Amino acid sequence: DQCQAMIDRAEARFGTLDILINNAGTGLRKRPQDNSLEDWHMIMDTNLTSTFMCCKAAYGPLKKQGGKIINIGSMLSIFGVSFAAPYGASKGGVVQLTLSLASAWARDNIQVNAILPGWIDTDLTRSGNEKYPGFREQIIERTPAGRWGQPEDLAGLGVFLASAASDFVTGTAIPVDGGYAAQG
Repeated sequence: DQCQAMIDRAEARFGTLDILINNAGTGLRKRPQDNSLEDWHMIMDTNLTSTFMCCKAAYGPLKKQGGKIINIGSMLSIFGVSFAAPYGASKGGVVQLTLSLASAWARDNIQVNAILPGWIDTDLTRSGNEKYPGFREQIIERTPAGRWGQPEDLAGLGVFLASAASDFVTGTAIPVDGGYAAQG
C-alpha cells in the first residue's frame, strides 16, 4: 500500500511517472549462523520485497508512455562475503528481479537496469570501518582504482540509465566499484 501511495502521489504531483529509482538497503554484519529468521526477513523485506512492490506499483504509469527503472543492487550480488549472507542474497535477488522485469516489460518500452555499487564511502560504511580496523585499507589494496568510491561516482551511470541515451539498454547490472569485482 505504501509503494502504491508513493507512486500515486508522484504521478498526481508531476502529471506523469517516467523514472523509478529503487535504492532501499539495509544489512547486518553477522556470520550466517548468527542471523535470526527475523534478521533475514527484515533484510529481504527492505532490500528485495520493497523493490518488487515499488516496481509493480510503477508498472501502470510507466506503461502509459514508457520509462526507466533503476534498481540499486550491490557488488555483493556478484560475490559473497562472510559477514553479509542475507544482504548478498537480497541484492542478488534484486539483480534477478531486474533481469526478469526487463524481459517482461521491454515490449512496454520500460527499461529496467541495475547499478551495483562497490565499496562506497558513506556514513554507514564509515561506522563499519571504525568497528573493523584495517578493513578500509584491505579494500583499497584490492581495488585497482586504489580508493573507496564516493557517492558521486554513481551519478554518471544513473544519469545515463535515466536518459534517452539508454533507450535500447535493458536487463543490465553494471558494477561501479573501481575494478574491485574484476579482480575475481
